[in-house]
Amino acid sequence: MPDDSAQTIPSAPTRVRTAPRTRLTAVIVASALFMQNLDSTVIATALPTMAKAFGSDPVHMNVALTSYLLSLAVFIPASGWMADRFGTRTVFRAAIAVFTVGSVLCGRADSLGFLVAARVLQGMGGAMMVPVGRLVLLRTVAKSELVAAMAWLTMPALVGPVVGPPVGGLIVTYLSWRWIFDINVPIGIIGIALVSLFIQDVREANPGRFDGWGLLWSGIGLSGLMFGLETAGRGVFPLAANATMIGAGLIGAVCYLIHARKRSDPLLDLGLLRLPSFAVPVGAGTLFRVGIGAIPFLLPMMLQVGFGRTAAQSGMVTFASSAGALVMKPVTQFMLRKIGFRDTLIWNGILSAILLGLCGAFRPTWPAAAIYAVLLAGGFFRSLQFTAFNALAYADIPRGRMSAATSLYSCIQQLSITLGISCGAAALEISMALNHRDIPAVADFTAAFVAVALVCLLASPASLAMPRDAGNELAGRAPASR
Repeated sequence: MPDDSAQTIPSAPTRVRTAPRTRLTAVIVASALFMQNLDSTVIATALPTMAKAFGSDPVHMNVALTSYLLSLAVFIPASGWMADRFGTRTVFRAAIAVFTVGSVLCGRADSLGFLVAARVLQGMGGAMMVPVGRLVLLRTVAKSELVAAMAWLTMPALVGPVVGPPVGGLIVTYLSWRWIFDINVPIGIIGIALVSLFIQDVREANPGRFDGWGLLWSGIGLSGLMFGLETAGRGVFPLAANATMIGAGLIGAVCYLIHARKRSDPLLDLGLLRLPSFAVPVGAGTLFRVGIGAIPFLLPMMLQVGFGRTAAQSGMVTFASSAGALVMKPVTQFMLRKIGFRDTLIWNGILSAILLGLCGAFRPTWPAAAIYAVLLAGGFFRSLQFTAFNALAYADIPRGRMSAATSLYSCIQQLSITLGISCGAAALEISMALNHRDIPAVADFTAAFVAVALVCLLASPASLAMPRDAGNELAGRAPASR
């Protein structure tokens, strides 16, 4: 019996050219996501200065970070249904507008309460921008161009958290902290215009009834877990308060699971995890992101606390990993076509974990060139890994469930990155406790990097569950010989 898949998979490796429309759509979406990722990290550098302006305790200013995180967690699950009901272009454009208005209000804030309210509004916009932006590509880009499109979407997630701190430091040092938010305004206006002109408005004919109870339980679950884990990683609240928030999150998650089993169209469709091509990128990708998610927390702190570098010096060093990600983007399609998704995720995952662990070997006496080389290589291979996970996750998703897949995948992504910060902080605290230190030494950072690298390494054996020919059509590979 002939193999039907051979009709859709090329008989020999082919070079796939990305259509200009695809590149344009990907750049527009990536620019909006970069604005969101940059904003969520750049504010951390400005918090001490903002605390002085508001007459607040700098420790209390962390609520400006966690309020955004809370808003993000609550509204991400609703993004898929909103896109189905009102159209991807309409919702994506509205998300940019809401985020931009929130930025304007943040820049005008004269008290911590005002700032928190504006950050919640920003979070509502950000919660729609990430999954709906991805959905724009999934619904308008041909499957053969999906890898190239996803390579663009990988960039904001890799570059934003690294570029944010040095950009924030420069703005706070030479301008006003309000410019941290004001720089989003022209980007947002241009983004709204480009979305209106070039993004197709795709919607589902029958989006179904909105799952209000699902939004409530998922909001409690995700916000409790993300808020508790994020604040635990930063040591903002007492242990009992963090445990209470995490406990509330777990209760909300259980209630959601019970509720979802009774609905045919739940807000977060966990039935998608029955698809191996979706479940493996979710499971293995979560382990990988937990390890990588600790970098923005551990690396700047090691350079500043362990090495005695200034914030500006630290920012210039960490930028090297962003440069590595930029270098990988043009060769992603070629690498996946040559190696295949499964082998890439296994072997590239191992290499990425080794390079992550090698960051723990950094010492003040290391030549700058050697540190840059490790970070450059790490960013290079992490970019390939993220692109492969993100593209493969949607390879076999039916069109009618695509919006549900983007909502679920975005929720899990956000939770895993938050968990990465907590894991990095916990490993650092444990090493300090074992060595009876109140201030982390370089050796403590070494232990923390090794710990998160081991978590990251677990993603490779988890990827063995994928078929060897998984994603061949996306990569333009020949079918496996029989």
